[in-house]
Amino acid sequence: QVQLVESGGGLVQAGGSLRLSCASSGLTFSTNVMTWFRQAPGKEREFVAGISRFDSASYADSVKDRFTISRDNAKNTVFLQMNSVKPEDTAVYYCAAGRAGLVTSAPSDYNYWGQGTQVTVSS
Repeated sequence: QVQLVESGGGLVQAGGSLRLSCASSGLTFSTNVMTWFRQAPGKEREFVAGISRFDSASYADSVKDRFTISRDNAKNTVFLQMNSVKPEDTAVYYCAAGRAGLVTSAPSDYNYWGQGTQVTVSS
């Protein structure tokens, strides 16, 4: 059974930093594309960042140069370092997995999802 468990969310002031983690079990982590999505109230779930098995990273334009995704295959964990956060980054952040190959931005491309972690950025 695949499990993805996010942690690290919380309340942070605008301009601050936060580091999210997603620990996985039950899947071949090293061969999976690992991604972060987010969903704000009243909005659709959107792609934030993804990283391939070869450490090739992709980012949404809205977070490029502020967020960094990384992975530790030995610990089956993916991270999202969030710097210079803005109030518009407020959302529930989800870890997703379930495909190999290239990073894609469509939620329907991923079979496995975590329960999400809330990130709230105050102005």
